[in-house]
Amino acid sequence: MRHHIKRLGKCYGTATVSERGQIVIPAEARRELGIECGTKLVVFRSGSMEGHGLVLMTADTVTDFVREAMSRLTEFERTVLETAEREEE
Repeated sequence: MRHHIKRLGKCYGTATVSERGQIVIPAEARRELGIECGTKLVVFRSGSMEGHGLVLMTADTVTDFVREAMSRLTEFERTVLETAEREEE
């Protein structure tokens, strides 16, 4: 029996925050993720209020995710309404 291990991600190294609050994203990460000069990133806090994590995602990725989620919610809403109408009959 083969056990599949779910990959949680990849560590690209470290970045140091400058006096102006800037960081440099490691070149390997930029290459692999297609991050180029001018790419807009959305910055999220990860975990609870006590947590100290950040998640960076391209704005395009966030937009695509929200668009897909809204589409699925619309489908779900349609299914719920159709089910409710059938039950009323």
